[in-house]
Amino acid sequence: MSATEMLKATEAAVVARVSLRDVNRVIDERILPETLISVDNGRFVLGAACTLISFYFESARRLTSEERLFAIRSAEPRLRHWNRAATAAMLKADWTVRDDFLTIDLLPFFERSVERLERLDAAREVVTVSDDVMGGTPVIGGTRIPVHDVAAAMAAGVPVREILEDYPSLTEDKLELAMLYAEANPLRGRPKPIIASLPRGARVISDHRVPRRRAG
Repeated sequence: MSATEMLKATEAAVVARVSLRDVNRVIDERILPETLISVDNGRFVLGAACTLISFYFESARRLTSEERLFAIRSAEPRLRHWNRAATAAMLKADWTVRDDFLTIDLLPFFERSVERLERLDAAREVVTVSDDVMGGTPVIGGTRIPVHDVAAAMAAGVPVREILEDYPSLTEDKLELAMLYAEANPLRGRPKPIIASLPRGARVISDHRVPRRRAG
């Protein structure tokens, strides 16, 4: 497997539309074949394997665990050598899995994973990380706007219109990509609190922090 085709666990969760806990589960419980994952120096999942992660959890109400695992094992041979160059041909392939009376079509899951992978690629392209720009903080390319700040504002419910008014150089699509990038690359440690916007026309005169006194 090429390292460029592997996703971090957090990225795989975004592409598969599941929680990070679910991604760790399919690795720990060996739901995904070992050929589709890597646990050397971190946890990584082959991009196309997000197809199987989505399938496993979305079909839980209709299929037994044995049936889902059968489908995953059947699809593994065609996924183990996946790369982005092969995607177009694979989209035209037959993704039907059969076992006696059971018939499963995995193509819809593969199509959705490919679509999310393309959006993740676009998010990576729109974000710039450089030591020369804000000390390596991920920013939207061509600006000094921190990606995680934009994502936090959107998550806090700040209207898109207001964000675009504050940052005219951005577009609605770039805001969505910023959200996707931040979700796939969460900040470590406790997140910064969201500070409400100042009233229109107001401005900061000074910003001074008073150190907290220790008891005793």
